[in-house]
Amino acid sequence: MLKSVLAVAALALPMLAGAEEIGRVSTVFKMVGPNDRIVVEAFDDPKVEGVTCYLSRAKTGGLKGGLGLAEDRAEASIACRQVGPISFKGELRDGDEVFKERTSLVFKTMQVVRFLDKKRNTLVYLVYSDRLIEGSPQNAVTAIPILPWAQ
Repeated sequence: MLKSVLAVAALALPMLAGAEEIGRVSTVFKMVGPNDRIVVEAFDDPKVEGVTCYLSRAKTGGLKGGLGLAEDRAEASIACRQVGPISFKGELRDGDEVFKERTSLVFKTMQVVRFLDKKRNTLVYLVYSDRLIEGSPQNAVTAIPILPWAQ
């Protein structure tokens, strides 16, 4: 049993490494295990220097949430900002995955993908949740115009 839990935790670690928790607030008190909460995380776009995205999302608490067995809700909010001079590390493709994290033990993930609106010289980031069988239409979008960085 312990080996199974450790194996699942080891699989989840690489997906958690990309985000830094900025803060959290409790939304529902739980007698056993952590409270339900909203977590705010930041991550840098791996292919676009000078862009940081902030993601807020619900995390399920309780006994199952504390053990990593609960399924988190599909709702999320995203805001990406230019935090320095923008430069590209390689070729950008529409729909490139920028961030991905499991939101249930096996079947559900939350992901952020990037699009380049060449006509408007703008980066567009979309966050959504999907499941192996059926995803959720809930999503959020943010856009960053590619502008010179004032020094």
